[in-house]
Amino acid sequence: MTQSFDRLVERQIQKALADGQLTGLQGEGKPLPDRSGEAFTDMATAVATRIMAEAGALPEEFRIKKLLEAAKLRYREAASDAERRLAMALISDLELRYNIAVEARRRFMGH
Repeated sequence: MTQSFDRLVERQIQKALADGQLTGLQGEGKPLPDRSGEAFTDMATAVATRIMAEAGALPEEFRIKKLLEAAKLRYREAASDAERRLAMALISDLELRYNIAVEARRRFMGH
């Protein structure tokens, strides 16, 4: 059954190519986006996240993750012990908020 499905899909792709339906698509000629982070998430979550990202509506955990990455960079670049302590306090707070957001999403999605 899998081989027949593969052949069906391949025929549909070839037909779409012949009809010119696969030209002029968004992102044509560009490298595929890096989605290596999706390798460890289930398909439904990955698709939902991608749809939200394309619509400009990312979950809170993604916003916090970006802030966390910036705070870690600030920690690495800190010139004094006081700056490192402030950065570490921010990192600790953001990690807690990030974990809460991830857990909230998982519970909402039923995982």
